[in-house]
Amino acid sequence: MTDGAPAPRALRVLVAQVNPVVGDVDANARRIVDVLGEARRRGVDVAVFPELVLCGYPPEDLLVRPGFVAANQAAIAAIAAETRGLTALVGFPHHDGDLYNAAAVLHDGAVADVYHKAYLPNYGVFDEVRYFAEGRRFPVYDRGGVRIGVSICEDIWYAAGPPQLQALAGAEVLVNLSASPYHAGKAADRERMLATRAADTGAFVVYCNLVGGQDELLFDGNSLVLDPDGRVLARGASLAEDLVVVDLRPDDVFRDRLLDPRIRKARLLRRDPAQTPRVVLPAMERAAPAPPLAPAAPVVPLDGPAEVYAALVLGTRDYTRKNGFGGVVLGLSGGIDSALAAAVAVDALGPANVVGVAMPTRYTSAASLTDAADLAALLGIRCLTVPIDGVFQAYLDMLAPVFEGRAEDVTEENLQPRVRGNILMALSNKFGWMVLTTGNKSELSVGYATLYGDMAGGFAPLKDVPKTLVYALARWRNAQPDGPRIPEHSITRAPSAELKPGQLDSDSLPPYDVLDPIVEAYVERELGVAEIAALGFDHGVVARVARMIDTAEYKRRQAAPGIKITSRAFGRERRMPITKRDSSRG
Repeated sequence: MTDGAPAPRALRVLVAQVNPVVGDVDANARRIVDVLGEARRRGVDVAVFPELVLCGYPPEDLLVRPGFVAANQAAIAAIAAETRGLTALVGFPHHDGDLYNAAAVLHDGAVADVYHKAYLPNYGVFDEVRYFAEGRRFPVYDRGGVRIGVSICEDIWYAAGPPQLQALAGAEVLVNLSASPYHAGKAADRERMLATRAADTGAFVVYCNLVGGQDELLFDGNSLVLDPDGRVLARGASLAEDLVVVDLRPDDVFRDRLLDPRIRKARLLRRDPAQTPRVVLPAMERAAPAPPLAPAAPVVPLDGPAEVYAALVLGTRDYTRKNGFGGVVLGLSGGIDSALAAAVAVDALGPANVVGVAMPTRYTSAASLTDAADLAALLGIRCLTVPIDGVFQAYLDMLAPVFEGRAEDVTEENLQPRVRGNILMALSNKFGWMVLTTGNKSELSVGYATLYGDMAGGFAPLKDVPKTLVYALARWRNAQPDGPRIPEHSITRAPSAELKPGQLDSDSLPPYDVLDPIVEAYVERELGVAEIAALGFDHGVVARVARMIDTAEYKRRQAAPGIKITSRAFGRERRMPITKRDSSRG
C-alpha cells in the first residue's frame, strides 16, 4: 500500500443458519442473542439471520393475533440492545400501518431501519399474500463505507428484483434472508440462481437460509456466500445448524466495476432512484482488532439418497421433539416401508426412543415375523408382539349376521389394519409415544392404504417418498460405514400387505417402476392421461392410475402430515377438491 492510500475495506460476515421453533419468540430470541455473543467473540461486523427467524417460518395464522405480533416487536427491541459494536439483520413480522415480512437492521444497540419484503410468494406451499403487504422501499445501507443491500427470500429469485436495484444504486454486498423450503435437488438449483445474481450484479451475495422441520415443510440450510463472479466462498451445512464466518473485500467490487462498467451503464434503467435511498449507519469503534479467521473445513453439500435420507431424519426429529413427544411407536410388518421408517426414526431419535410392534394375524408369514425381529435387532430397538387374530375373528363374528349373504372382499381385509391402528393408538395413549405411519407416496397416491388403519398416526415420514425411492434409500442406508440396518430379505421380498392368502401388491397395482413415473407425471407435472400415455405407457394403465389418484383425495385429506421431499407434495402444496369431475384430464 502506498503512502496516503486508504486502507482496504473489509467486512466480516457471520451467516447464522439456525433452527427456530414457530411461535416460541422468547426461545428464538435467546438463540439469536447467543449467536450475537459468538459473533462478537469472532470479531464479526455483520451477523445475518434467516427470514422470520424470530417467530419461525411459516407462522401462518399466529400472525392474526395482535399479541403475537406485539411480542415480536418487543423482542426486536430487546435484541437490538445486544448489538453494541456490530450490525445484525434479523427476520421478523413488522407492524407499521400494515403487516410486513421484514428484516430488522439492528446496529450498535439500536433499530436503525426495517426492510420490508417486496415479492410475496403465493404458490406451492406459500401463502404470504394472505398475511403480508408488499414492501416498496429498497435501501442501500452504508456501513463504514461498505454499501449493503438487504432483501428477503423471494426478492432475489427475480432477475429484476430488489437486489438488482440495490446493486444499480451502488450496493457491493447483497444480503438475502431466506426461508426456502426443501425438496430433493433444490439446493443445487438455488445455488445456480444465486451465482447468476452475483455475476449479473457484480456484487458479493450473502444468502442465509433457515434450517429445520416445520410440520410438512423442511428447510435445508445450505447457506452460501458468493463472490462477484458467482464463485462460492463459503457454504453452510446441509440439513443442520451452522455458523459460517467469512471475510469480504468490497474493494474487489469497485475494481471489477471499473474494469467492466456495464453495471454503471445499467443505472440508466433505474426508474425511481427514490426507491433505493442511501441509509448511513452511525459510525462505531471496534473494541479490538478482529482475530484472524482460522481456515474452515470445506463443506460438501449432500445430494442424492444421502440428502433425502438426512431430510427424513431431520424432519422426523424436529416434528417429534418440537411437538413434545419423547418417543415414537410404529408397526413392523417385516416389509421395506416399515423397515425404512424405523431406521429413519432410530437415526433421528436414538434406539431407546423407538418401539416397534409386530401384530400378526393368520395371514402373517413366519418370514415377516423373522424380518421384523431381525430389523429390531439391527436397529437395537424394543419390539413388542401383539397378536391380533383373536380380535380380528371377534370382528368377523360380530359382523357375520350383518354381512350374511355377501362374499368376503376388501372389507374383511381392512379390518386387520384397523385393529392394528387401534393397538398402536392404545400404546400411544398409555405411554405417550407418537405413532408413525409407514406408508409411502406411491400407495397414498392411489389409495392403497386403509383409512383409520395403517393411515392412523401422528406423522408419516415416508408420505412423499415414492416406492422406488424407498428401495434406493434402504440400499443407501445399508451401505453406510456403521453397517446394514435393514434386513436384506425385507428389501428383496415381493411387497405384500398380507391381508389374505398369497396376496401381493402387484395384484392390485402396476409394478412400482411403472406406477411411480405415472404418479410423478400426473401429480407433480400435471400431465393428462393422453400426454402420459404418449411417453410410452399403456393408456389403460395410465387411465386406471389417474382414476385411483383422483378417487383417493378424500383419504389423503385425512392422512397424517409428512415431510415434503418431491417438487410437489400432497398436503399443503397440491390442493385438489375432494368433490370434483374433471373431464379435461383425458
